[in-house]
Amino acid sequence: MQHQAVKVKLYPTIEQQTILAQHFGCSRWWWNYALHMCIETYKATGKGLTQIALNKLLPELKKQEETQWLSECYSQVLQATTLNLVTAYKNFFESRAQYPRFKAKKNRQSIQYPQSVKLVDGSLKFPGRVGTVKAKLHRPIEGTIKTVTVSVTPSGKYYASVLTELEGDKPVACTDGKVAGIDLGLKHFAIVNDGIKTSKYPNPKPLAKHQRNLKRKQKKLARKEKGSKSRDKARKLVARVHERISNVRQDYLHKLSRKLVDDNQVIVVESLNTKGMVRNHKLAQAISDVGWGIFVNFLHYKLDREGKVLVEIDRWFPSSKLCSNCHYQVSEMPLDVRTWTCPNCGTHHDRDGNASINIRAEGIRMLWVLGTRTSADGGDVSPKLGRKSKLTQSPLNSEAHAVPLCQRWVVHSAMYTEREET
Repeated sequence: MQHQAVKVKLYPTIEQQTILAQHFGCSRWWWNYALHMCIETYKATGKGLTQIALNKLLPELKKQEETQWLSECYSQVLQATTLNLVTAYKNFFESRAQYPRFKAKKNRQSIQYPQSVKLVDGSLKFPGRVGTVKAKLHRPIEGTIKTVTVSVTPSGKYYASVLTELEGDKPVACTDGKVAGIDLGLKHFAIVNDGIKTSKYPNPKPLAKHQRNLKRKQKKLARKEKGSKSRDKARKLVARVHERISNVRQDYLHKLSRKLVDDNQVIVVESLNTKGMVRNHKLAQAISDVGWGIFVNFLHYKLDREGKVLVEIDRWFPSSKLCSNCHYQVSEMPLDVRTWTCPNCGTHHDRDGNASINIRAEGIRMLWVLGTRTSADGGDVSPKLGRKSKLTQSPLNSEAHAVPLCQRWVVHSAMYTEREET
C-alpha cells in the first residue's frame, strides 16, 4: 500500500471556527497536561506513562468540574493527541528529534481526526459538531481517506492535510539512468552536474527581499500594548509576512526539485550539518533562509515516489578540496576562495562546479561498491537524525585512504561511463 498526503485550504464558517478553536484549545491543554504527568511520573518512579495509561486519565478528567469542558471535544481528537505525544517520546529516545515541548496558543495549532472524515461535494465532512467544511480541492483526492490533520496558521488561515491510502505497492527503486551531483551553496542555491554540463541555480533569498517590510511591521508590533486588540492585529500582520516568505521559499524549492527529479534517475547530495553550520553568526541568517534541509526532503519523497534513488555522501567528503581531474587534494580551502588552480595538474577550477563533479563521481563510486543496491538490499535505512535516505556513506579518513579511494574512484567512474555509452 502507498500513502499520499494532500494539503487543502479550508473555509469554515464563524460557528465552525469557534468549535475548531475549542478543539484546538482542548488538544493543546491535554498535550501539556499529559506531558507534565509524564515528566512528574518519571521523576517519582523512574518510569514514564504508556498510551493506555494516559488515555485512562481522560474519563476522570471529563467528570471533574474544573475540566468538564474536555467532554465538548471530539474524543478521538484527544486520543490522537495522546498518540502524537507517545510518538514524540519514541522519536526522542531513538535520537530522531528533540525532547517534547509544551505547546503555546500563539503558535500554529493543529488537531487530528484519525477516521470518519468523508469527502462530500467538494467539501470535507468531519465527525462531531464541526460538520461539513468548505474546502478548495486544487487536485483530486484519490484513495481511501485515513487521517485528516486540521491546522490554523498564526495569520488565521485554515488548512487540512488529508492522508490517503492508495492501492498497489511503491515502484521498485532502480539506479539505471542519469546521475546528477548537487552542491548546495549560498551565492548560488544549487550547482548541478549531470556528467555533461554544470548548471547553476540562483538563490532567491526570500527573507532579504521582504526584510524591509518585515522590519517595519515588527516595529509597529513592538509599540502595541500587550494584551490589546491592536497588538493582536499587528501580530497577524507580522505572521502574514513570515507566511509569505515561507510560501516563496517553498514554491521555489518545489519547482526546482520537481525539475531535477524529472530529469534524473539518481541524485547525489551531501548530508550537510545545518544545525552546526548556523552556529556561525555571520552566516546563520543566510543558511536558515536558504532551506537546504527542506530541499533535500522534497527531493527524497519525490524520488521515492517514482522509484528513483537519492544518494547522500558523508559531510566530511572533501568535495571542494579535491581536483576532479587528477584527484589531488589540497590541505586547506577557505570560504572566500571561489576559484583555484590544481598544483598537481594545473587545471583551473570553479569551486562549486568542481564540488558538484566530485559529489557526482563519489555517488557513482558508492553505487558500484554497493552493487547499485538500495536500502532494502542492505543500505542504512535508519540514520540517527532526520530523513531515511536510500544510500548513505560512512565517514572516511581522507589521509589514510587517499590513494586507495582515488584508485577505486577512477576505476568505477570509468566503468560507469562505459556502461552509459553502451
